[in-house]
Amino acid sequence: MELRTLRYFVAVAEELHFGRAATRLHMSQPPLSRAIKQLEADVGALLLARSPTGVTLTPVGAVLLDEARALLDHADRVRVRVGEAAGAATITVGILGDGTDPGVSGLAAAYRRNHPGIDIRIRDTDLTDPTCGLRAGLVDIALTRAPFDETALTVRPLRTDPVGAVLRADDPLARHDRLRLAELSDRRWFQFPQGTDPVWQSYWNGGTPREGPVVRTVQECQQAVLWNSTVGLAPFGHDLPVELAVVPLIDMAPSRVVAAWNEGDTNPLIRSFVEIATATYRH
Repeated sequence: MELRTLRYFVAVAEELHFGRAATRLHMSQPPLSRAIKQLEADVGALLLARSPTGVTLTPVGAVLLDEARALLDHADRVRVRVGEAAGAATITVGILGDGTDPGVSGLAAAYRRNHPGIDIRIRDTDLTDPTCGLRAGLVDIALTRAPFDETALTVRPLRTDPVGAVLRADDPLARHDRLRLAELSDRRWFQFPQGTDPVWQSYWNGGTPREGPVVRTVQECQQAVLWNSTVGLAPFGHDLPVELAVVPLIDMAPSRVVAAWNEGDTNPLIRSFVEIATATYRH
């Protein structure tokens, strides 16, 4: 059992309502429901009795709630004691799985110069979670792209990039100097898995419902274009394989590189990260 899943369970068990628990956890309801079902499968017993009015704990669920609370309390004490013993400050940075962003290396160097004693932990995430694990408490700050659901998050814009359509180099449309979204209306577009932030999905579909293969990473998106002639989208300034071409979309809103963190988080390392990121991306 992962501590994260136990935290999910405790939230649902205390709220006795999946919707309220999802709001409390700053996440959407579908992945929360999936996590609880997986936990029940791992335990081999029903933990929650579901009904139209909410949920109630089963006897097994009541036992797990007591044990989960104790485990989570102990885990928190361990973190505090180990941190004190180590005497080292840490920050976990979530980075959207887009290693070709030229700003990341500059920011890494600038942050290291300013904070040589900080332990910087990196969590690389795929395209299915634009918050890079913020809502699940997996990272302190995310270096990512907007737009996405910003509920309970603070977002600082860092840079704006124009977006183009990624096509096979031998696609007739690849010879155009520019395109409009309407010219791609009869094509298949890449999709993210069910449950992905709808604001995020809508943006990468040009604001219109589309159909096409499901992808999770930049590489899978590129392969979908190569193998299926799917329409991909990408910010300008990123390297692409020679078999692909990117054509400017003149009616597509730019993509914003942003730093995002949980609303109300007063960690001074987050404030410093945002200040350095803002200065780095400005140049």
